[in-house]
Amino acid sequence: METANLGSGIGKLGFGLMRLPMIGNKVDIEQSKVMVDHFMEKGFTYFDTAFGYLEGQSEKAAKEILVSRYPRESFQLVTKLPIWMVDEPAGMQKVFDTQRERTGVEYFDFYLLHSLSSEKLDKLDKFGAWDFMKELKAKGLAKHIGFSFHDTAKLLDRLLTEHPEMEFVQLQINYADWDNSIVQSRECYEVARKHGKSVTIMEPVKGGSLAALPEEIEAIFKKADPAASIPSWAIRFAASLDGVITVLSGMSSIEQMDDNLSYMTDFKPLTEEERTVIGSVVEELKKVPSVPCTSCRYCMEECPQGIVIPLIFSAFNNYNLLHNFALTKRNYDWETRDGGTANKCIQCGACEAICPQHIKVIDKLKEASAVFDVSMNP
Repeated sequence: METANLGSGIGKLGFGLMRLPMIGNKVDIEQSKVMVDHFMEKGFTYFDTAFGYLEGQSEKAAKEILVSRYPRESFQLVTKLPIWMVDEPAGMQKVFDTQRERTGVEYFDFYLLHSLSSEKLDKLDKFGAWDFMKELKAKGLAKHIGFSFHDTAKLLDRLLTEHPEMEFVQLQINYADWDNSIVQSRECYEVARKHGKSVTIMEPVKGGSLAALPEEIEAIFKKADPAASIPSWAIRFAASLDGVITVLSGMSSIEQMDDNLSYMTDFKPLTEEERTVIGSVVEELKKVPSVPCTSCRYCMEECPQGIVIPLIFSAFNNYNLLHNFALTKRNYDWETRDGGTANKCIQCGACEAICPQHIKVIDKLKEASAVFDVSMNP
């Protein structure tokens, strides 16, 4: 069933408040205010935060830089419920109440179950999270409800079939991941649209990695349009898709903000010629050596150490492609936050015995460990 176009009247650029400018370990409130003003002056109104962003500072900053300075009806404020941080059903209400207190709003325009994957489903069902979301909407405390998602298209299809009340999905979509067998950007997008759901796009620049490509690959973009910034290709790729509410950009400086505004204020979808240019870039990216993991996760079922092998290989492939240690190390640390780091391998070989791609998993884990299981750039 086709839902209403939730993006109607909302600008195609959303302000992600996950990477606000910082002074030390505190949000730079004054610079953030200037960025909000630039954003609003150009007619953009969608602000995305979450309970855990910047250790809670993001939601509090939203109150200072936005809520206390602009009429409530002039913007959309979005946040998320992290089910992994809740220990009992009543904890969901406690989180929501804390979020309203932090941000200073009575309601959220869009409210999401945060970062859904197969590992979180049992807890969602056990705690009645789906019904909790419906109650928030019924009470007018959340105008629209949905979830952000990091798993397979097959699982997304199941969730949207079982929970048609979810109005939108937030997906990781960018041209590098569009046909990636692990991220499954295209497949997840097509599933969402099949169910008639609007889509909010996260990671259009892949955590900043598509803003700083290898020089020989950037040259392809520069030859096609010398005046266009490298990130503009990625954001316009995402914004050109149908059914998109907005494309989130985690901007951390006025310069980033103004660059995004320069091409999104009068947004023009990609032309066929521009799509061809992006296709050429993707083909060059594919030439970079990578671990041919398809994220079937059979190895994880067999690993006695609980090593998150496919997630490690994803971070390792990004490192080999981008040579951006800081970015990919953050990704590695996040994926292994519950343990399961590459250096836990005991070389038992259970993973290699079951791997359909016949990957030399032990050797590749050693290579990944040599990069990531250190405190500083090797």
